[in-house]
Amino acid sequence: MINEDIREYIGTIVPPEDIFSNELLRGHTTFRVGGEAELFIKISNQDQLVKLIPFFNRLEIDYFILGNGSNVLVSDNGYQGVILQIGEHMSEVTVNGNIITAQAGVLLSKLAAIACEHGLTGMEFASGIPGTVGGGIMMNAGAYDGEMAQITQSVVIMNKAGELMELNHDTMEFGYRTSVVKNRPYIVMEVTLALTVGNKEDIKAKMEQLARQRREKQPLEYASAGSTFKRPHGHYAGKLIMDAGLRGFSIGGACVSEKHCGFVVNRGNATATDILEVIKEIQDRVYDRFDVTLEPEVICLGDF
Repeated sequence: MINEDIREYIGTIVPPEDIFSNELLRGHTTFRVGGEAELFIKISNQDQLVKLIPFFNRLEIDYFILGNGSNVLVSDNGYQGVILQIGEHMSEVTVNGNIITAQAGVLLSKLAAIACEHGLTGMEFASGIPGTVGGGIMMNAGAYDGEMAQITQSVVIMNKAGELMELNHDTMEFGYRTSVVKNRPYIVMEVTLALTVGNKEDIKAKMEQLARQRREKQPLEYASAGSTFKRPHGHYAGKLIMDAGLRGFSIGGACVSEKHCGFVVNRGNATATDILEVIKEIQDRVYDRFDVTLEPEVICLGDF
């Protein structure tokens, strides 16, 4: 429970217009579901986090770092704790030759567009990923044979004591949909990417080609978290789900996309519980039929 003393302290660090009580999280996730956050704070700069993170850890207050909410399933019961949103207020970008430095809150799609404008290639794969740089680094986001690990030079992170550290590519421990940030209590503050000089028109054409492929193959007309499951070794999640007879399978307002079985979508009236039940049914049926365990990419937040 966040009492008045805690709220008063937070108010000395964050302006009142950036602090929200009982904020509905469905408006902050791409699944468009989720209950209320006890406290929701829009972060404007790293100095705020330097003060807040040690304070929350010292008092054992639960908190969660949210970007664009593109890979999160929030419980219908909401979240008892503090949501710290790193977004548009922390989205500065600088370009120096082929090196781009970006704060954690900038959208990957926006950063890919900036790279294109400067004639830098290597980020085209990210042009359709709806997450932020911070989330993209944390989970080593990727698409179309590209991933953040391929272009990341260094990352500035904050630990739970509020200390800043710079990690190079090797110490980031990148893997398939993972990194050291996902496995330890670190928060991404800033990223430095090393791209390659290219032809602006070629880069733009590649991005447009990938956008067409997404429109043709992915259910972009529905709210979702993108690919619901990690790719199991030696298989494709979407094909396993389809072969298990689950194309179009639904519970409440959640269903397996008929366009791409790797996506669980919100048809407009789904609850978080509907979505989680569809995910669990997929896991059970695929395991029963193929002896393959599907691991969700989606992070579940709150009590289900």
